[in-house]
Formats: sequence, structure tokens, C-alpha cells
Amino acid sequence: MSLFLSPDHVLQGGYFHATLRKLQERNTTIEPHNIMYPVFLLENDDAVQPVASMPNVHRYGTNQLIIALRELVANGLKSILIFGIVENLEKNAIGSSADVSENPVIRALPRLKQAFPELLLACDVCLCPYTSHGHCGVLTPSGAIDHAASTKRIAEVALAYAKAGADVIAPSDMMDNRIKAIKDALVAHKLQNQVSVLSYSCKFASSMYGPFRDTMKSSPMEGDRKCYQLPPGSAGLAARAAARDVAEGADFLMVKPGLPYLDIVRQTKDMFPHHPLFIYQVSGEYAMIARNGDSEEVKTILMETLTCMRRAGADCIITYFAPLILNIIANKE
Repeated sequence: MSLFLSPDHVLQGGYFHATLRKLQERNTTIEPHNIMYPVFLLENDDAVQPVASMPNVHRYGTNQLIIALRELVANGLKSILIFGIVENLEKNAIGSSADVSENPVIRALPRLKQAFPELLLACDVCLCPYTSHGHCGVLTPSGAIDHAASTKRIAEVALAYAKAGADVIAPSDMMDNRIKAIKDALVAHKLQNQVSVLSYSCKFASSMYGPFRDTMKSSPMEGDRKCYQLPPGSAGLAARAAARDVAEGADFLMVKPGLPYLDIVRQTKDMFPHHPLFIYQVSGEYAMIARNGDSEEVKTILMETLTCMRRAGADCIITYFAPLILNIIANKE
């Protein structure tokens, strides 16, 4: 593989933040910078709602999220991945509520940045929580993905989050060429050295997303996402998707789900050893472990799982277990 970079490839977008710099180093330990905490953000700033299918996981309004994060940041939390949930804002065919000023993510980002200036703020970018049809892109009248309209819309939402204060843009929609569209938008607004792009490069059409979709209220109204998420048995498509995103300027890559796809983690890391690699321990994986409570056996299973993910090549693990992991690390220290 050639190491020559295209003229528009921006290396500094991958290490402007202290947490991102640590991800450029490789070993198999589990430290706070190796963990990213996914959080669900509600429109009501004072709301706290437990997630029935995910023990110890809650959906928060901004005020309550700040309260919850204070203890975690004090305990070493370095990064979060924000998912916006709308229940009152309109859902329509193009997901227009994804980037309006009233959107909970856009309202929360400046406050989170002020409250936790050192915390790395990543934002999931997708249309499915905001569309009336529940799909991740814009549809044609026949119900197929409208490629051009989808990438344009995803780039608009990504730029809005970047302007609001996101450090990392994480497009999970799996539309072809959305990385280039986002990068072009960041460059056009001179944000390419201040905002990174974490691509859900190898995201599979998995049966393990059920609790997440219930939490986000983002299941498709009809059909499924198999035409734009990868078939579970296809290592070749995963390799091609990762190569596409690297060519378009992605700063970081991701494999999702986690444990059942460690071969894809290893494949992706071998292909692109110079790109920090994220792995998403998805809601179904979390639920399978968390249903056994907070016993020592659960902690042992969890840490073994994380170590195997790191061994396979993951640099950062996105996990709902972040609070428990930080406690385990703190107790060891």
C-alpha cells in the first residue's frame, strides 16, 4: 500500500486533541482513553429515563447528562458519543429536525464543551432518528435510497454539529461517499484541522441492535437496512468499505458490532495499521452481559472481552459499560 497522501488528506484532523493523540499509540491495556461512552440525549433538558432493555443505561436531557458526566469525568472518562432523540420535533422524509437550532444535540454541544473542556465530544450522524420512514438516508418515490440527496443531507447535519462544537463527526448511515462529502464541507468552512471524522466503515446488518433501536425509536417503518449495511458474512465488502473511507479521508475507522466480528477488526487493522480503529460493543452485546448483574464474574467476563477486542486490533471501544470499566480501572490503580 502506498504511504503517499493525497493533497487533500489532513493528518492534523486526527491528533488535534490529547485523547486522539493517545489513540495513535498501540498496546493491549485498557485505559480510560481506550473507552468511549455512548449517551442518549433527550429534548427535555431535565429528563432522566431508564432504558428497560439495557440495565443501568439511561436517556438524559442536557442538564441531567451534565450531572451524570461530572462523576464519570472525575473518574477518568475521556470521550463520549452523543445520540440525539426527538419526540416532539417533527419527523419528515428528509430528517429536517436533525440540524435545526432546537435539536437536542446542537443545543447541548456548547454547554458540554463549557462544562467539560477536555472531554472529547463525538456526535453520531444519521437521519434514521429524524425521518418519518426510519431509514438512514433520503428515499426516492419508489422507496430506494437517493444517493446524492442522502450524502448531501448527511454532510449538512455533520457540518451543523461541527459548528456547534463537536470534536468528532461519526456518520453511521453507511451511505456511499458520505466521508468525502463531510470532509469537503469541513474544508469549505476551515474546520478540517479542528474536527475529525470517525467512519462507521464496517457496520453490519446485525440482529444485535434491537435494544438500541427501541431506545432511539429509530426502527424502519417498512423494509430493512440490508441494502446499505453490510451482510454479516462478507469480509470482502468490509475491506472495500474501509478502503473507500480511507481514500475519502476518514481519520478513524470502526467495526460494528464488536465481539462476533473480531476477524473483521483484525482484517481492518492489518489493512490500515496507521488508522486508529474503533469497535462498537453494541446494545445486544451489552444486554447479554449486563443481564447477569454487577457480579465479579460479570466484571471478569467484561474485561476479558475488552482485552480480546484490543488484541484483535481495536484502539478504542465504544461501550455502555464505560462507568463500570472506569471503576474497575480506578480500583486497580
